[in-house]
Amino acid sequence: MNNIIFEHPLNEKMRTWLRVEFLLNQLNRHCQFDQNNALIFFHALSELLEIIERNDVKGDLIKELESQKQKLILWLTFDGVDYDLLNNLIYQFDYFLAQFNLITRLGQPLKDDRFITAIRQRLTIPGGCCSFDLPLFHLWLKIPQERRNIQVENWLQHLSILDKSLTCYMQLIRQMGEFKPFICSNNFFQETNGDVNLIRIRVSLDKNVYPQVSGHMSRYSIRFLPLDTCDNVNSDSIEFELACC
Repeated sequence: MNNIIFEHPLNEKMRTWLRVEFLLNQLNRHCQFDQNNALIFFHALSELLEIIERNDVKGDLIKELESQKQKLILWLTFDGVDYDLLNNLIYQFDYFLAQFNLITRLGQPLKDDRFITAIRQRLTIPGGCCSFDLPLFHLWLKIPQERRNIQVENWLQHLSILDKSLTCYMQLIRQMGEFKPFICSNNFFQETNGDVNLIRIRVSLDKNVYPQVSGHMSRYSIRFLPLDTCDNVNSDSIEFELACC
């Protein structure tokens, strides 16, 4: 059966992590580009830098890594756990924390880069990256691919520690939630939980519905809406799976 997983954050920090993760994935997926799709990369880069500038991404992520590390250390005291896996994760978190401590301001070299800044300024204008707006960018897209790839790789290196640490952190968070089957009756499902950061909803693609989630960390509700407004959702019972992370 083909399923789709929807993820919904239940607090502001998780909302930020999901957005940063999404933009990092966009950068990695579109880091080798030509003049036809270059703006996908620079749009993602600009939006990521905007999030970093508006939020204390470095400080907040350091706190999250420290918190998860302490939980992992506590798990070492339990019998039957995978000690090698836990020690490996603790080692990784220590490495990430040490690397963050070497950085004064996350992404600062990218913010100071005059080439990137020129493009970011024009991205706010509809159609503002035409060749007459950014002749420097137009010329740069004509240089050999190998030279551009090296420069892009150098840019991404400044975000490497953010990418690696957030990937590890989000993988751990997602693994904390086990999918369990539920039925949404009368197209309404409500759950009361403790400290939940993220819910993951798995539903069959055949149902052609998506979830509408409202609530917060301790209580939330789910309704399912059809992709096409002309379709009717079977409000009697919609089977789905839910993981609370």
